[in-house]
Amino acid sequence: MKRLGVDVGGTFTDLIYVDDEAGTVLIHKLASTAEDPSQGTIQGIKELTERAGEKPEALDQVFHGTTIATNIVIEHNGAKVGMLTTEGYRDILHIARHKKPKNFSNYQDLPWQAFPLVRRRYRLPVPERILGNGEVLVELDEDKVREQTLRLKEMGVEAVAVCFLFSFLNDAHEKRAAEIVREEFPEAFLSVSSEVLPQYREYERFSTVALNAFIGPKVASYIRRLEEELRALQVGTGLHLMTSASGVVTAEGAIERPVNLLMSGPVAGVVGGITVGKQVGYDSVITLDVGGTSADIGLAQNGALRMRHLLDTRAGPYQAMIPMVDVDTIGAGGGSIAYVDGGGIFRSGPRSAGAEPGPAAYDRGGTEPTVTDAMVNLGWLQPDAFLGGAMALRKDLAHSAFSDVAETLGMSVEEASMGAVRIASSLMVQSIEENSVRKGYDPRDFALVAEGGAGPLFAANIAAEVGTPAVVVPPYPGVTAAMGLLATDAVYEYVATTYQRVSELDADALRERFEELEEQARVQLEEDGIPAERCVINRVADCRYLGQGYELRVDCPSGDIDSAWVEKLSADFHDSHEREYSRRFDDSDIEIPNIRVRGIGLMPDLETPEVEQGGASPEDGLRHEGEAWFLVDGELSALSTRYYARDGLKAGNRVEGPAIISQLDSTTVVPPAFTAEIDRFGSIVITLDEAAAQQVSGSAGQRKDDDVSS
Repeated sequence: MKRLGVDVGGTFTDLIYVDDEAGTVLIHKLASTAEDPSQGTIQGIKELTERAGEKPEALDQVFHGTTIATNIVIEHNGAKVGMLTTEGYRDILHIARHKKPKNFSNYQDLPWQAFPLVRRRYRLPVPERILGNGEVLVELDEDKVREQTLRLKEMGVEAVAVCFLFSFLNDAHEKRAAEIVREEFPEAFLSVSSEVLPQYREYERFSTVALNAFIGPKVASYIRRLEEELRALQVGTGLHLMTSASGVVTAEGAIERPVNLLMSGPVAGVVGGITVGKQVGYDSVITLDVGGTSADIGLAQNGALRMRHLLDTRAGPYQAMIPMVDVDTIGAGGGSIAYVDGGGIFRSGPRSAGAEPGPAAYDRGGTEPTVTDAMVNLGWLQPDAFLGGAMALRKDLAHSAFSDVAETLGMSVEEASMGAVRIASSLMVQSIEENSVRKGYDPRDFALVAEGGAGPLFAANIAAEVGTPAVVVPPYPGVTAAMGLLATDAVYEYVATTYQRVSELDADALRERFEELEEQARVQLEEDGIPAERCVINRVADCRYLGQGYELRVDCPSGDIDSAWVEKLSADFHDSHEREYSRRFDDSDIEIPNIRVRGIGLMPDLETPEVEQGGASPEDGLRHEGEAWFLVDGELSALSTRYYARDGLKAGNRVEGPAIISQLDSTTVVPPAFTAEIDRFGSIVITLDEAAAQQVSGSAGQRKDDDVSS
C-alpha cells in the first residue's frame, strides 16, 4: 500500500510518503502557500511522488491535516451567517454565559460580542417552542420560517444556522425548518443543531452550530477544490482529513461538519509521538511539537490520548463543544521575535516572523531577531546544512539582527541569543508542567518526544528541567505530524442527551439510545467503505456527581447494561474524578447527562522499516568539528562540538554531547553531559548523564527529584 500524509502549517507544508511493500519512506518540506494552501499541497504531492518514482495516481491513501478552519476563526474572516431560532431567544449568542475574560475590568471587549459569529440583524426568530421533556408547546410556524429564510437570502448571507430550544430531545421542528431552507435557499451552507450537536447546554450548542456555519463555506470550497485538483492528478483514492477528536474523516464528512476540523492541527503530532514512543519502548509520552510560530504540548499516559472537558473546548474566543484532544498551544517557536519591551524586560514571542519575511537569516527581508537567528549565532544551526542544504542561512544577517538587542541589554550577541532561547524554553517548560504536574502526572514517568522543525533543538535542556528520563527524536521529526496522519484511524463520534441517574437507571432506555448511536456509526463507516472486520464501536458516558455542573468522559463496557456494567462505570468514574480533581465521593449518586458512541475504522498499521545496524562509534556520520555555544556551570562558553549528518548514523551508534545532528527536516542538539543513541528504527534517544548533570545546571535549571510533585 502506498500512502501519503500532508500536514499544512503556517510556515512549512510537510509531506511523508510510505510504501509498505517496498519498505520505502520519503519526506518532503516546502514553504506553505498562505493565499491558497491547496497549491502547496498539490505541488508537494507532485514533487514527492516523482522522487518516489511513482505517479500520483499510484497512491492508495491520502491523509491531510490542515489549520484552515482554525485560521478562519482566528482571523475572523468566515462567512456572513444568518440564524433561525426560537422566538424570544435570538440573543443567546450575545449573552453567552455572562462571564468576562477579566472579572474586575470595566475596560474590555468581550470577543464573542466584538466579533460576533452571527450579527443580531441576521438572527431572526420564528414562533415555535418545545419543552424540556420534548413535548411541543407551540407548533412551528412554517410560513414565518419561509418568510425569514427569504429575508436572510435578500440580506446576502452565505450560511444559515438553525438552532431551536430543546431540539436535542425533539428534532421535528428543526428538521422541517431545514427542509424549508433547502427549498427556498438551496445555495446557502446549512448548519442544523440537531444534526451537528444534539446535546444540552443551549449557549454552547448555539455557538458550536454557528461556528460550523461560519467556517463552512470556505472549508467546503477548499476541500472541494483540493479534491478536484487530486482528481486532475488522477488520484483514485478519497481524501481523509484529521479531526480534533484524533481521527480522520472523509472529505464529505468534513464538508458536512467542518467544525470537527477546528483545532485539529496539533492532534496528528500527538498521535505520531505516541507511535514513535511505543516503538522505542515508552508507552507514556509528552509530545513537544515546535514549529516556526508555535509549540504544541500533548500528553498521553499508556498511549491513551487525553480529551479536553467539553466546557474547555474552544476555537479562539468561541465555545466549540466538540470532542477535542487536550493539546496546549503556546506562542513560542523558531520564528518567535526577541525584543526588549518598554519596561526593559527581555522577551521572546508570541509575535512571530512567520514564513514571510521569516527570520533574518533566511535573507527574505526580515530584520527582527528571532529564535532561529539566535540558534544560528550559537552555532546550533549550520548555514550550509539547513533543510538538508536546500536553503542557505546568512549568519551575518542573524548576527546583525541581534546587535541592537545585545547593545540594549549590555551583553554580547551570543549572550543575547542564548537568552532568547532560554526564554522560549521556559515558556515550553511552564506549559509541560501545567499539563503534567498540575494535572496529577509525574513527568518522570514519561518520555519527551521532540517533534517539528525546532523541537529537537530545545528538547534535551527542557527534559533536564522537567525531569523526563529520556528524549525521543523520531526519524523524521519535522514531519511527525504528517506521519501521525498515516497512523490515525477513521473516527466518528455521535452524542445524545439522556439525563439518567445511576441510582434510578432505566437500563432499557439507555441501551436503546446506545444502539441508535451505534447504528449511525456503523452506517457512516460502511459509507466510507471500511470493511466490517475493521470497524470498532466504543461507548462513552459523560458522568458527574449529582449536583455538579460539569462532566468527565468515562469509557463504558460493551454488552448488557446490568449491575456489573453499572458497578464498572461507577468505579471508573470515581477513579477518573479523583485523578482529575484529587477528590472522590463514593457515596454520591452519579448522573449521566450524555452518552456517546465512537465509531472507529481501523486503518492498516504503519510499518516502519529498521535502519542499518552499526557499532557504538558514530564516525561514519561525522561531517566536521567546530565551535558552538553552551551553558556550562551557568557560564556561556564556546565548546568544541562534533557535527553529524543523521543519514550517516546507524542503529547502535552513541553520540556524546556536545554534538549537533542535522537532517533535511530538523536539527537535534545534544548538549554537554547528554548522550544520544540510535535505536533500530532510527530514532534518537537522548539521556542525561546524572553524574554530569550539574554541568548543565545553568542551561536548564536541573530540577531535583523532591521538587517534582506527583
